[in-house]
Amino acid sequence: MYQAFLLKYAEIGIKGKNRYKFENALCEQIRRKLDKIDGEFQVIREQGRIFVEAQGDFDYEEAIQEMGMVFGVSGISPVEVIEDKSWENLAAAVGDFVEHQYDSQDFTFKVKCRRSDKHYPMTSPEVCMELGGYLLERFADLSVDVHDPEVVIWIEVRDKAYVYSKVYPGACGMPLGTNGKAMLLLSGGIDSPVAGYMIAKRGVFIDAVYFHAPPYTSERAKQKVVDLAKLIARYTGPIRLHVVNFTDIQLYIYEQCPHEELTIIMRRYMMRIAETLAEQNNCLGLITGESIGQVASQTMHSLAATNDVCHLPVYRPLIGFDKQDIVNISEKIGTFETSIQPFEDCCTIFVAKHPVTRPEVQRIRQSEKNLEEKIDEMVQTALDTIEVIEVDS
Repeated sequence: MYQAFLLKYAEIGIKGKNRYKFENALCEQIRRKLDKIDGEFQVIREQGRIFVEAQGDFDYEEAIQEMGMVFGVSGISPVEVIEDKSWENLAAAVGDFVEHQYDSQDFTFKVKCRRSDKHYPMTSPEVCMELGGYLLERFADLSVDVHDPEVVIWIEVRDKAYVYSKVYPGACGMPLGTNGKAMLLLSGGIDSPVAGYMIAKRGVFIDAVYFHAPPYTSERAKQKVVDLAKLIARYTGPIRLHVVNFTDIQLYIYEQCPHEELTIIMRRYMMRIAETLAEQNNCLGLITGESIGQVASQTMHSLAATNDVCHLPVYRPLIGFDKQDIVNISEKIGTFETSIQPFEDCCTIFVAKHPVTRPEVQRIRQSEKNLEEKIDEMVQTALDTIEVIEVDS
């Protein structure tokens, strides 16, 4: 049982004098994830590396899984800690590591070393060469392949020495909280959970808004969205989900506006409400799962008409993705099976038979004048009656 892990990061390494801020944010998120596991852990920040040390028993597989969902972590390696890093002890400890880690020692290998302790009497190439020779002498079936080895044995020489040979992939990206907060328009479909995941991966905290239309959409449809929020919260951290009752607004638009324009006008009012919520919750932008040309409301003309009502930036990380690209990510992050459950949301219930695909903004604005008598009051009522659900994984 390993008692320590080395966590590597990628992008953070190119930061300048403020890199420590990103490292501190990363450590905070690692601690948050490890708090969900039975056991005690110490998270230690060192130059270019994060170490996690367990203070007793814990679930190894669960620890790997939780740390692998932390944005900013590029790789997770269970390490053996070598307190005495004198050459004789280091060589013996690495040999013992190989013997215990692998049932048979008949593979090709390569030794790689990173020597952060510049006072150590051997350079990194010397450590690699000498350790390689020692292992070849100790295990007759081992052979060296410096180009395409079956096993890479890594050595880190710091205040202590660390040896490891496995690297589990991390979520990569940037640590949560390093790039503000945004409001996700979350539906029950495949796209919007993926969009939220992708923006959160860039270090953005996520709040979400869901437009509910009872009785045309069921409580099962609402629960489906809550379940999706829980799934993406494994990566994004806690999410405040704002459930907006959109029924009266949709019916009013249906009664007063041309039916071919229903989808665009409804979408424009969703964006207005989402933007108000974003401003109230200190969000710096909106997030949608739109992809160019996927449906009528996502043509270039339709997106321009939707953007017309927004002052905050609208982030669309899936804008150039094929549907299969989006499905692949949803399967990777575990939202796909929930997204395809057959519970309709308000967008699909009120969709027009022949929606306009090239809406003209001026014409849409003119149609919206039919709503002037009641729409502002309805929007305010929808905002006043929002249900807020605190969602965590």
